[in-house]
Amino acid sequence: MSKKEKTTLMPKLRFPEFKAKDDIVFRNGNLIFEPISNKNHNSDLPILAITQEYGAIPRNHIDYNVSVTEKSLESYKIVEIGDFIISLRSFQGGIEYSMFHGICSPAYIILRKKVDIVDQYYKHYFKTNRFIQDLNKDLEGIRDGKMVSYSQFSSILIPKPDKKEQQKIADCLSSTDDLITVEAKKLDALKRHKKGLMQKLFPAEGKTLPQWRFPEFVDDWNNVSLIDIVDKKIKWSFTGGPFGSNLKSSDYTNDGIRVIQLQNIGDGKFINNYSIFTSKKKADELLSCNIYPNEIIMSKMGDPVGRACIVPNVHSRYLMCSDGIRIVVNKDIYNLYFIYSLINSSTFRSIIENNSTGSTRKRIALDSLKNLQMTVPKIEEQEKIADCLSSLDKLISAQVEKIEALKFHKKGLTQGLFPFILEVSK
Repeated sequence: MSKKEKTTLMPKLRFPEFKAKDDIVFRNGNLIFEPISNKNHNSDLPILAITQEYGAIPRNHIDYNVSVTEKSLESYKIVEIGDFIISLRSFQGGIEYSMFHGICSPAYIILRKKVDIVDQYYKHYFKTNRFIQDLNKDLEGIRDGKMVSYSQFSSILIPKPDKKEQQKIADCLSSTDDLITVEAKKLDALKRHKKGLMQKLFPAEGKTLPQWRFPEFVDDWNNVSLIDIVDKKIKWSFTGGPFGSNLKSSDYTNDGIRVIQLQNIGDGKFINNYSIFTSKKKADELLSCNIYPNEIIMSKMGDPVGRACIVPNVHSRYLMCSDGIRIVVNKDIYNLYFIYSLINSSTFRSIIENNSTGSTRKRIALDSLKNLQMTVPKIEEQEKIADCLSSLDKLISAQVEKIEALKFHKKGLTQGLFPFILEVSK
């Protein structure tokens, strides 16, 4: 077996004032951090949830409801501001950082710095793909239900640049995070504005007119069933997906006709990050379950039940999964975007949920869904409302793209600013 020599390399990106310095030194994890297991508390500190999204955060700050007995709290460990926590899922998302003083489950390993370092530098480093790969090197076969040990963490070589360089990198990445946070808040504001607008532009449950109307419209809105808005001239214009036994995993192929899965049906958007295919022959066999671009696909199962999106114009046709519902809107008297928006409104969503079955995960039957009532105006007013909402959706989409671009920029910075070990076989 060949011997391996570990050689330090310069990072791909380096601030000018540090370029003349030597290669960055690497140290084993246990030379920079030590495990802490302080249980000397009166259980009066906030209980911290250890999450990949927020790091260590008080449970009452997020939707995290897990009951803990007073007796079990006695074994909880104290977490100080600036501590790092190895969680049960660190092999997936890295090591978490705490900006809070509190207590956490004894199942977690708390790391505290034993030398003078910049916390934020390691906060970013411990979430890099490269570091997560290092965490996974010796974890084959022991992942589910088990966690990275302090011994395994200690064996990992971690960069330790000059403290001034740590600070410069931390400031750079933190400023990018701040930009992402600002843009995310703008996105949340746009979504709240749209939600409020929809509540005003569509009638509330039990009402026949909306709270807000464009001044040129005064006619009454009419009650119709969902089945009434579909295009009867098109075959299978309101239909569900195939029985599970008619589309098995063995029918999936590497290319062909795209299958729209339940996880592709987002709440008002098509989620395109998961794709499977089946053969043209299989899609032809299940022709009644095919769906096409610019049609509405709805989920008959939560969460939430009845969510809908417009099928994108990426492929010429698709095959629905078993829990999909095809809705082809009669465009002679109904506006597609209006109907799609109305289906996703809080009023109609509530009607769907009230007519669904199941305690753990809601499901609505096709026969129940088609008879649900909705209130609609004439097509001219539908188009006006659709234009208003679609323009807002375009702003939301642009904001999402802006945030994704910032995240991509940060990923590039992270890959470039942190050094790595090159293994050279001798």
